[in-house]
Amino acid sequence: MTKIPHRIILAEEQMPKQWYNLRADMKSQPDPLLNPATFQPIRTAELYPIFCEKLAEQEMDCTTAYFDIPEPIQEVYRAYRPSPLCRAYALEKHLKTPAKIYFKFEGGNTSGSHKLNSAVAQAYYAKEQGLTALTTETGAGQWGTALAEACAYFGIHLDVFMVKSSYSQKPYRKTIMQTFGATVTASPSDTTKAGRTILSEKPDTTGSLGCAISEAVERAVSTPGCRYVLGSVLNQVLLHQSIIGLECKKAMELLGEYPDIVIGCAGGGSNLGGLIAPFMQDKLLGRANPYFIAVEPASCPSLTRGRYAYDFCDTGKVTPLARMYTLGSGFIPSPNHAGGLRYHGMSPILSKLYHDGYLDEARAEEQSKVFDAAILFAKLETILPAPESAHAIRCAIDEAIKCKETSEAKTILFGLTGTGYFDMAAYASYLEGKMTDSIPSDQDLQAGFDSLPKIPGIQE
Repeated sequence: MTKIPHRIILAEEQMPKQWYNLRADMKSQPDPLLNPATFQPIRTAELYPIFCEKLAEQEMDCTTAYFDIPEPIQEVYRAYRPSPLCRAYALEKHLKTPAKIYFKFEGGNTSGSHKLNSAVAQAYYAKEQGLTALTTETGAGQWGTALAEACAYFGIHLDVFMVKSSYSQKPYRKTIMQTFGATVTASPSDTTKAGRTILSEKPDTTGSLGCAISEAVERAVSTPGCRYVLGSVLNQVLLHQSIIGLECKKAMELLGEYPDIVIGCAGGGSNLGGLIAPFMQDKLLGRANPYFIAVEPASCPSLTRGRYAYDFCDTGKVTPLARMYTLGSGFIPSPNHAGGLRYHGMSPILSKLYHDGYLDEARAEEQSKVFDAAILFAKLETILPAPESAHAIRCAIDEAIKCKETSEAKTILFGLTGTGYFDMAAYASYLEGKMTDSIPSDQDLQAGFDSLPKIPGIQE
């Protein structure tokens, strides 16, 4: 038998030419977005003032299974895709596990993460529509960096509102966004009405993705030729990120492999949704039954401790309402280092799949244990993982140890969403023994739940 290589990279011509829309095969659809003014199901045209028109149409399309990837987007993808599927031989050996551990590595571009997959698509559709500017939020900075790259490529100005804690922790993320021509503002700021309101209520706040979204949306709707784009949570983003799972499945088929367990870190849901997409399709259609695990930080436990309810996607309550697992749009997570996972809600698609039992399990991991796994992985596999990705690594290690205890040779697949080279403050904190674990109390969470909207006839 030929030994499976340490990494397999598909040829350019094998790269998927279409994105896959999970909703087309879901037996029960996510509940519709609601207009924040009327609480009625939102129509596609009502999203046009906020989103690019093609993206709004993708957001609302529940029936089209596959969308062609436009050639200009494929051309950019070819600069860094297909991305490698890797076998973690050294980690397997260290753990003495009979399990086979694979990871899909998305860190091979300047943003250092999977975020560029959707950034390229969103910038392309903005350019196609004739827009001249975009606004967005960013937590860890990966999305902001990716979108800055994409906007520079297509010649579009970008305003980024970066969560204040990350803005302070990761100054070089700000620098690289500026290198690509973006304007970067710490959020909440005094440059928007939403930001000023948040600061008046909580002047010492470290910010959140919900705060930054409010500011970015306000800037977009008040600026001619400008729209807002988002790097996670939305249906359109999971659609674009499906290229991760599609490549992954094709590569595993070439190796004669199929995962028993699929693991992804979970913040807003873009990486997790993209990785599991074609494997979840198999589960929805009864072709296979892989076990899916979402891993989130214990400091921001939307799936494991949140409520399945309609909520605003931002702190300023200007976005459409989505039914999702949420901690409440008023929840401000601790300023820990898993910046990209510090969002109060979860993708409506993934929330529905979890609620209906197709997404099998959610786990919340403490930060110090996540960095234990990150350091071990870096030493063994030579890649310094992003703190977000390390949540999936932590879970993969735990599952591999279970296999050792039960003598089961399961095939484990996890998403290595990006690199941690801009996260050295976090690694320094861990190595110097200064890192602490922050877990919100029930009372802390209740304050967020109290901010959930009352919707007559739907959510009293």
